[in-house]
Amino acid sequence: MTRLALHWQILIGMVAGTIIGVALNLAASTSSVSVSDNLPVGIQSALIDDSSDHSFIKYIRTDGVTVERAVDPLAKDEQTFRTVEELGKVDPVAAELYYSHGQSMAKQCGGWFKKIGGLFLRMLQMVAVPLIVTSLLTGILGLGGADDVGRMFRRTILYYVATSMIAITTGLVVVNIVRPGLNGNAAPAKPHATGEAASLGEILFQQVEAMIPSNPIAALVEPNFLSIIAFTIAIGLFTLAVGGETSQRIADAAKAGFEVMMAMTTAIIKLAPVGVFFLISYVTATQGPSVFKALGWYVLAVTIALAIHACITLPLIVKFVAKRSPIEFAKAMSPALLTAFSSASSNGTLPLTMSSVEKRAGISNKTGSFVLPLGATINMDGTALYEAIAVLFIAQLHFGQNLPLTQQIIVAITALLASVGAAGIPHAGLVMMVIILQAVGLPIEMQGIILAVDRVLDMARTSVNVWSDACGCAVVEQLENSSAVLETAA
Repeated sequence: MTRLALHWQILIGMVAGTIIGVALNLAASTSSVSVSDNLPVGIQSALIDDSSDHSFIKYIRTDGVTVERAVDPLAKDEQTFRTVEELGKVDPVAAELYYSHGQSMAKQCGGWFKKIGGLFLRMLQMVAVPLIVTSLLTGILGLGGADDVGRMFRRTILYYVATSMIAITTGLVVVNIVRPGLNGNAAPAKPHATGEAASLGEILFQQVEAMIPSNPIAALVEPNFLSIIAFTIAIGLFTLAVGGETSQRIADAAKAGFEVMMAMTTAIIKLAPVGVFFLISYVTATQGPSVFKALGWYVLAVTIALAIHACITLPLIVKFVAKRSPIEFAKAMSPALLTAFSSASSNGTLPLTMSSVEKRAGISNKTGSFVLPLGATINMDGTALYEAIAVLFIAQLHFGQNLPLTQQIIVAITALLASVGAAGIPHAGLVMMVIILQAVGLPIEMQGIILAVDRVLDMARTSVNVWSDACGCAVVEQLENSSAVLETAA
C-alpha cells in the first residue's frame, strides 16, 4: 500500500473507515442494560437504553426518587437533551451512568476512534504554528520589498472577498429554490438558555484587536492565528526595511527553520491515511440515520450549493484566471482535501495543504506561504455559504415563508463579514451564525435544530474552504507571474 500515491492511500482509509463505521452502526448501535452494582453514591439501580438516534437513562436514588432522562439529537421539548454533554451540565449523575454502563458498542468504539484520530490532528496542530511563522517569513523576505508584499496582499484579499461573495450568493439562490424549511418535516428547536451574543461590530473590532497582539508569545501559545500572521508580516516588513546583514541573517534562519518544519510535516503526513481512517470511522459509527431523514431537504440544499461552488465556480476560476487544469490541480490537492473532509479543521489541515500546494501543485513557496495562512484564517467560502443557507432555513421554519430580499441582502453581507472571524476548527461556524441570526431578528435558540447534522456538513464545508484557499494560491501565482513578465518586458 505504501507504493500507492498518497491521495489513493487516504481515499482507501476513508472508504475502509466508512465501511467499518457503518457496519458498527448497523450491528452494534443499540444497547439496553439494567445495573445495580458499581453505581455512584446515592444510586440504587439504573436502566439505560442506547441507540444511534436516541438514549434513555432511568435511575432510582436510595431515597426512592426515580429520575428519567432522554437524549435525542432532534429533541423538540424542554425535557429532552440533544447531547449527553448537554445532559451532563444538568444531571452529571445521568451522564456518568451513561458513559460508565450504557454506551452501545458502536459509540464506545467511536469514542476510541475519535481519540486515536485526534492524535493525528494533534501532530498536525503541533507543526502548524512554527510552520506558519517560518514559511510566511520566508515568503515575505523572498518577495524582495514592501511594495511586492502589498501587491500580493491586495490580490489575495480581493480573491478571498470575491469568492466568498460568490459562495454566499450561490447558497442564497439554492436555498430559495429548494426551500428546505418549507418542504421538510423538521420541527423548530426547543428553547434553551443562551448567552448574550456579541454584535457584528464588536466581533469585527475583536478581529482588529487580534491583529495587534499585546503579547506575541501568548499568541503563539494559544494559538491566535490572526495575531501570529499579523505579527509575522510586521516582522518581515521591518526586516526588509532594515536590510543588510541583519535581513540576511533573519532570512537564513527562517529558511532553515522552514526546511526543518517541512521535513517534520512530511513525516506526519505519511500517517494521514491512518488518521483519516479513524476520524471517518468515528463519524459513521456514531451518526444515526434518523437525523438525515428529518433534515433531508436542508442537507440536500447545503450539499447542492457546496457542490456548485466547489465543482463549477472554483474550477472555472482555476481554468480561466489561474490558467491551470482544474482536474490536475484538484488531483494534486487531493491529500489536503480528503484530510480536511475527515478532520473538519482547516487550521489542522494547513500543514498538509502547504505541502500539497508546493510539492504536488508546483506553486512557489513565496506564494503558498503567504496566501495559505491568510486563507485558513479569513477565507471561509464553505462556511459563509453554509451560514447563509442555515439562517434562511431557520427563517423558513420560524416564519413559514422566505425572508424578503432586503433581509437576504443583510444575511449575505453579515455572513461575509462573520466568516472572516470564524476559527478554522470544527463547529466554529455555529458560533458566528449567532451574529447573522441576530441581524435578521431570528431567535438564537433555533440554531439547535441543525446541530444534529452539523458535524457531517462541517466536514464538507471545510473541504470547500481548503479547496478555495488552494485555488487562491494558483490565482495569485498566475497574477504574480504575469506582473513579472510585464515588468521584464517594460
